Amino acid sequence: MSDDYYKKIFSKNLKYYMDVNGKTQIDIIKDLGVNKSAISTWCNGTRLPRMDKVDMLAKYLNCKRSDLIEEKNESDTSYYLNDKTKKIAQEIYENKELGLLFDAARTAEPEDLKTVHTMLTALKRKEKGDEY
Repeated sequence: MSDDYYKKIFSKNLKYYMDVNGKTQIDIIKDLGVNKSAISTWCNGTRLPRMDKVDMLAKYLNCKRSDLIEEKNESDTSYYLNDKTKKIAQEIYENKELGLLFDAARTAEPEDLKTVHTMLTALKRKEKGDEY
């Protein structure tokens, strides 16, 4: 396989795991001290990082090295990285009252979604111990 093929795969996987973890290029620059041009070239698929950087990114994004460098079938990538989280989400979805949470975004007003987002972000900060 060509080098361009691996660059494309890495770029796709990196962006996927950044999205799943709610991370941006700026977050990686700040949190890991990665050079701005380096993360940009990794994300746009023009360069590949060294393996030490791949390992650092995998640890940061809570995934395995292979998750970043190997091609995955669509069925290989689940929205949820944690099986327990996946199970709980499915239980919520199947509960008639709670399942409405999954459909709320379709008709919700932007202000309502912003409120929910703020609440969930605050809960996540509290869980991490980053209280105000």
